[in-house]
Amino acid sequence: MTLHPEIAKILSTLPAPDGSPLNPEAMRAGEAAQVPPLEERLALYSVEDATAVTPSGEVPVRIYTAAEADAYGLLVYLHGGAFFLGNLDTHDHVARALAKETGYKVISVGYRLAPEAAFPAGLDDCYGVVRWAAEQGTRLGWDGKNLAIAGDSSGGNFAAAVAAKAHDDGFDRITHQVLFYPSLDLDFDVDRYASLRENAEGYGLETAGLKPFNSFYLENGADPADSLVSPIKRDDLAGLPAALIITAEYDPLRDEGERYGQRLAEAGIAASVSRYAGANHGFVQHFSWIPEFYRAFEETGDFLNARAGQ
Repeated sequence: MTLHPEIAKILSTLPAPDGSPLNPEAMRAGEAAQVPPLEERLALYSVEDATAVTPSGEVPVRIYTAAEADAYGLLVYLHGGAFFLGNLDTHDHVARALAKETGYKVISVGYRLAPEAAFPAGLDDCYGVVRWAAEQGTRLGWDGKNLAIAGDSSGGNFAAAVAAKAHDDGFDRITHQVLFYPSLDLDFDVDRYASLRENAEGYGLETAGLKPFNSFYLENGADPADSLVSPIKRDDLAGLPAALIITAEYDPLRDEGERYGQRLAEAGIAASVSRYAGANHGFVQHFSWIPEFYRAFEETGDFLNARAGQ
């Protein structure tokens, strides 16, 4: 399948990369300007801003409840943005859709960003919120059984790293992980995965942009050889939570996500990989208004609820 025509149309309006240094403040402001007003967002039963008190400090979170129920599975959501972009508002629509389609109570994490916060600050925030969610189970209405983590792009990196960190710490409450086009290998050798060459240019995220976009993270203490930075480098994947990995056909990062799913399955983990035809990197955030891409949220709900309590 070719790139979806709606995606192609929008990409055609964007300026070509000119090699200029990235400006985090300007890029964050640009993202903020695109956040729709509250009245245009998906209405839910409850949306609450709160603060999670964790060993790494106080972390802002936003808690989404789609409908009133006696108890809920919990889904901790970690937004993407190459470790230096994104916040609770830029990915608010993603969290709302996840709450609606899963029925879980979604906790979106406003973790600290690079370059202002050095590694492992953001990761520690994410892990701390997962532990906090379990500790606050009674207040959150947790069913005590289902605790999922999900993330897109760099948020998928954090989700995979959190799952590994929890396993190593003996915290066995995480039941599911959902990774949307995850960035799992921060060693950007272009020969490592075929998709880095096949989808190198013309699809939004470009292979040549991976190093500069991730430089704010890698130049602030994150070592790509560390499996908490590049989760695909972890030697033993046994014991990790069941996984759904959603990839995009026209994404330079496609193959590392799919390889990770394969490795999880080889380690005995219930893992499935779902490639979205015609999609590019970021489609869950930017193009979920297209029905066939909104399906990613529905698929997530199917996965979480089919495995509920397992």
